[in-house]
Amino acid sequence: MTLTTKGQVTIPQEIRDRLGLLPGTRVVFEVDGDSVRIRRAEQQARGDALVAHMRAVGRRASGPRLSTDQILALTRGD
Repeated sequence: MTLTTKGQVTIPQEIRDRLGLLPGTRVVFEVDGDSVRIRRAEQQARGDALVAHMRAVGRRASGPRLSTDQILALTRGD
């Protein structure tokens, strides 16, 4: 295998099939001395993943930060 200029390698199809690694599967790299192990990341609950995504989007957003009360007021109306 050859490392690309972007630091990428292709996991052979046989290994992907054997481990059930599909496009979008999250993986973790574990370094052990001069070796690296790749394994499937523990799955995050769907709700936890959604909250994490929303927090990340909120950190990137510009503009004023709203408090919980302000958000509730906007969603519930006057």
